[in-house]
Amino acid sequence: MSEKNLTAKENVKNIFDGCMTVPNLLSVIRILLIPVFAVLYMKGYIWWAVLVLAVSGLSDFFDGKIARKFNQVSALGKMLDPIADKLTIFALAIVLYLKFKSADSPSMKAFAWVFLLFIVKDIIMLLGGLAIISRGARPAPAAIYGKVSTFAFYVIMLLIIAFGPEVGAISQLNPSLTLPEIVVYILVIIALILTFVAFASYIPDAARQILNKDKKTESDGSEPLEENSEE
Repeated sequence: MSEKNLTAKENVKNIFDGCMTVPNLLSVIRILLIPVFAVLYMKGYIWWAVLVLAVSGLSDFFDGKIARKFNQVSALGKMLDPIADKLTIFALAIVLYLKFKSADSPSMKAFAWVFLLFIVKDIIMLLGGLAIISRGARPAPAAIYGKVSTFAFYVIMLLIIAFGPEVGAISQLNPSLTLPEIVVYILVIIALILTFVAFASYIPDAARQILNKDKKTESDGSEPLEENSEE
């Protein structure tokens, strides 16, 4: 077996060391709740969908607190938490894209494509994370830009799900509380800008990890060649 394969196996083994923790269980629960939320929301059970999303948000809040307080931070947890975040963002963007696309308002139909940009960004980040892991490195933990953009995204999407025109749970009960369409569009654009600022902040570190790993691999591979040439 090649040294590269052994290194990859060792990295996988290290990731799962100490993985049986409460924070990791909460992250897994968050991931499992994602399709539940999506189905409930698309079927029209908006209040149940909001409840599921609230439970998901609380588990996201507590898993980090528990991990730090009880020293249960693990390599797997550092991967599961951002994966759960990205999958949740992915689900929110998809359901809102579909809801806006099927809205009666022509401007909402036209604006629906903006949600696809969130999806494209998360697909790129997931593929980039997999590329880093495949080279034996680990993705960097969320930086401040990522945390701010994720928080802003959740708040803005919850506002839309609660008060958005045609799609909001509260606005359907009390139309006077409906957010104007222009306000919704501005909020989504703000979330999009913050998301891509965070995305841009990850690029230098990701590129550095990949390049450093490639250089290390090349230098490791060059040593046997030098020994052979001396013989």
